[in-house]
Amino acid sequence: MQVTAIKDSPRSASPERGAAPETVIQGHGVTMTFGGGSIVALQSATFGIGQGRFVSLVGPSGCGKSTLLRLIAGLTRRSSGSLKVHGAEVDGPSDKLGLMFQKSTLLDWRTAVENVLLPTELSGRVTKADRNEAMDLLRMVGLAGFEFSFPSQLSGGMQQRVALARLLKQGVDVLLLDEPFGALDEFTRERLNVELMRIVADVGATAVFVTHSITEAIFLADEVMVMTPRPGRIAAQIEVPFERPRDPSIQQSSDFNALVSQVRDVFAEHD
Repeated sequence: MQVTAIKDSPRSASPERGAAPETVIQGHGVTMTFGGGSIVALQSATFGIGQGRFVSLVGPSGCGKSTLLRLIAGLTRRSSGSLKVHGAEVDGPSDKLGLMFQKSTLLDWRTAVENVLLPTELSGRVTKADRNEAMDLLRMVGLAGFEFSFPSQLSGGMQQRVALARLLKQGVDVLLLDEPFGALDEFTRERLNVELMRIVADVGATAVFVTHSITEAIFLADEVMVMTPRPGRIAAQIEVPFERPRDPSIQQSSDFNALVSQVRDVFAEHD
């Protein structure tokens, strides 16, 4: 199990599974301040995320995890530093990135399939092929039979599945996930985490997943990026060696718990 401290230059994706993949998201010295510079949310964050990697971003409350995600998405402009996606500096939202929040943000008056089709509808005419794809995506996320249900007829977990299908319908190759299952009960959350891993692998996307939970971060990820308390920095990028697919029972293993201890040690060093 490898723990890599972050130095002055961005870290490329690990070559653990063969040749190193292309670095899709790369930050160098990313800093974000508020209040005219009086509040430093992120300080010189430096990191690299490779194509097709599932990366968990974990850290204490207020360390800047969501801020970093919004910077990558182009929803917020960094104060200084370089931040690139697919080799281009981020200067605004991109149609290659999709963002999913803790709340599903579905439209109550639209059915599940109509919610999935909303981005397509806003950008142009919805074709029969679009509708068929939306139906297929809903089946992929486990909602066969609920395609024409309204959000009020769906549980919180089912609503988040619709939101994920909508994200996939946009055809993005980078998924930015800000605690998407954080408001759900533990059993639903665990089940959806397993589904999320399967779906991300099926579509070959790069995923960045924000969480407060160390065990969730390790269970999901190929790599865990550990953030310090504010001002947030990337203290370490920790490789997760477990093969996929993964079963939740792996969280009871000694190797898994050793990795949890390593992440906690990084926190302790920067507390």
